Amino acid sequence: MTDDTITRFWDNFIIKSKSYGIKDSAVRWHVLHAEGYIKAHSTERLFEHTPQHVDKYLHEMGQKPQLKNWQYRQIVKALQILFVELVKVGWAVNFPWQDHIDAAVDLPSDHATIARDSRWPVRPEGEQRQHGKGDRDTNGLLTKVTKLFPVYFERLMAEIRVRQYSIRTERAYSSWLARYINFHNMSDPIDLQEESIVRYLEHLVINRNVAGSTQSQALNALVFFYKNVLEKEIKDFGGFRHSKKPRRLPVVLTREQVSQLLTHIENSTRCLMASLLYGCGMRLMECVRLRVQDVDFDYQQIMIRNAKGGKDRVVPLPKRLVELLKVQLEAVKKTHADDIVKGFGSVYLPSALARKYPNAVKEYRWQYVFPASTISEDPRSGAVRRHHVHERVLQKSIKAASDKIGFAKKVNCHALRHSFATHLLESGNDIRTVQELLGHADVSTTMIYTHVLNKPGITVTSPLDTLSMP
Repeated sequence: MTDDTITRFWDNFIIKSKSYGIKDSAVRWHVLHAEGYIKAHSTERLFEHTPQHVDKYLHEMGQKPQLKNWQYRQIVKALQILFVELVKVGWAVNFPWQDHIDAAVDLPSDHATIARDSRWPVRPEGEQRQHGKGDRDTNGLLTKVTKLFPVYFERLMAEIRVRQYSIRTERAYSSWLARYINFHNMSDPIDLQEESIVRYLEHLVINRNVAGSTQSQALNALVFFYKNVLEKEIKDFGGFRHSKKPRRLPVVLTREQVSQLLTHIENSTRCLMASLLYGCGMRLMECVRLRVQDVDFDYQQIMIRNAKGGKDRVVPLPKRLVELLKVQLEAVKKTHADDIVKGFGSVYLPSALARKYPNAVKEYRWQYVFPASTISEDPRSGAVRRHHVHERVLQKSIKAASDKIGFAKKVNCHALRHSFATHLLESGNDIRTVQELLGHADVSTTMIYTHVLNKPGITVTSPLDTLSMP
């Protein structure tokens, strides 16, 4: 290529970059990333490259812990522009560029998987808190109240952790305490009486229009705080107004809709994850946290460890997924072996477990079944690890597939778990069996799925259908 040809090539690259919505300040970095790929393949012509070339290069980039995930996403976007817009090879249009971009997400230090190893809600200086649904620190309220009453929140955290409650419960209870204190103009909770709790609970119903389950959670949080932190017994105050907001029935897909949804998830790994949600009744976080040793091909079962409520349970491994899981585990083994060769290969283990088995962090059996595409550095300890894939990756895939099909229902990951339970009951399985498979502590929770057994639309004939009309 002549100098003029090279100049025109990169001028065209810059123009195409801007058409992809890349800001002027970031265009130069995309050019450098594309140049880096070309230099790494200087002996090969770009139009002769295959998807395997790109996959291998991205895999190598993902093994560089100094490479931040936002830089990794830039590399993917740069290669997309290079091959789709400039080289224009046929395979590039259908290459899963967006899958690679979506997968490059760090687990923040307050993520539910690793947060227990930190003194939440305190975060490393400069780190921004990432909130999930129902876990919002609006205008820094939690931080503000924590600074006013640090001892209360430290003791609350300690009491919760002694009882091995989940990190989500810890966050929810801390958040409710902060809102309660804020509602009473930052008054010290020890000076507030039972009437103060009643007023706050009624405020939630009258002014916030919360559901009954939300109001109950707030009540549980405050009772727990007064009883276990302040060591103050709460007398009977059952006269407050309970929320009458009805509990909604779960979204359930038919078998045909589940089949459609799985078919439209193009990424094979994410399709496998979604299949496990439906085939085993897993929760989303149970799926992404699966370890290699939890899959038992001999007994055709999967062990789900430390699930909601801190309980373990066993679910059957669908025969249809056996070979797919074996292929996935072979890929995990290869990635892990590559990581070990390069001096990495560690995986996250809870602190107590890591102390008891110091060598386990690099053992294959402890690796995640669905690892992240990149290695990342723990912002607290500096440890370099390959975490599990971020749950948002699967959430996005299921939403995209649902939107593509055009489902009128609001389909999410949990809808597959709902469908698992409903279809088992439809098939005549005992509700106690379904309860065990779902991991429900109380059968009344499982009873919500029995609405399908009533089938009012089938057993009741509409009066309109009985009319004699011309």
